[in-house]
Amino acid sequence: MTSTTASYGQYCPISRALDVLGERWSLLILRDLLIGTTRFNDLARGLPGLSRSLLAKRLRRFERAGLIDKVGSEYLLTAAGRQLEPILFGLGEWGARWTFGEPRSEELDAGLLVWWMHSRLDTSMFPGKRQVLCVRFTDDFRRYWIVIESGVPSVCDADPGYPVDVTISSDVESLYQVWLGRIPLSHAMRTGRVEFTGPSALTRRMPSVLLLSPVAGYADPVVRAS
Repeated sequence: MTSTTASYGQYCPISRALDVLGERWSLLILRDLLIGTTRFNDLARGLPGLSRSLLAKRLRRFERAGLIDKVGSEYLLTAAGRQLEPILFGLGEWGARWTFGEPRSEELDAGLLVWWMHSRLDTSMFPGKRQVLCVRFTDDFRRYWIVIESGVPSVCDADPGYPVDVTISSDVESLYQVWLGRIPLSHAMRTGRVEFTGPSALTRRMPSVLLLSPVAGYADPVVRAS
């Protein structure tokens, strides 16, 4: 592959890999591709600090490097791209062990958290073809609705007008820490940091509905499940 970007200039496979992967935002874009995001607008929404022009540039680079194929409006990982999964999540495991402590205030984005959550839900135990979850933060005035239509989730920041099955109430930090595995959901529920409101037949299923982050299993919990 011929590249016009700066290279480390060393004949070494690690150096060559970093020529492709070592630029800012590259690994986070690949993280989202690996967990199933395939469309440009969805990638942009999940990376709010990344400009759309830089996202397009990184995707073109991945395509030239053979990591992704663009098929219609979707970006699909190739075999080479999929082989990055154990490397990238291995980095996540290392980060959870050695760099992951209390969240900083600038890292807590309520909208981004709901966006992450919306594709990690299993509402198959709920009745009907449409399920609606409302996310209400106690320390953020915004409200979010996650609508799952025949298994396909979407996020709304305005009331979609459908009956709500379950309301999830929490402060932003607590829900982040549950989502990322630092606080067990059972503990958060028992201490009132996360609450589910709705029919009991549905609320008692919520611990199975929330699948949590793909890296939640790597975090060392602040408190142990009980």
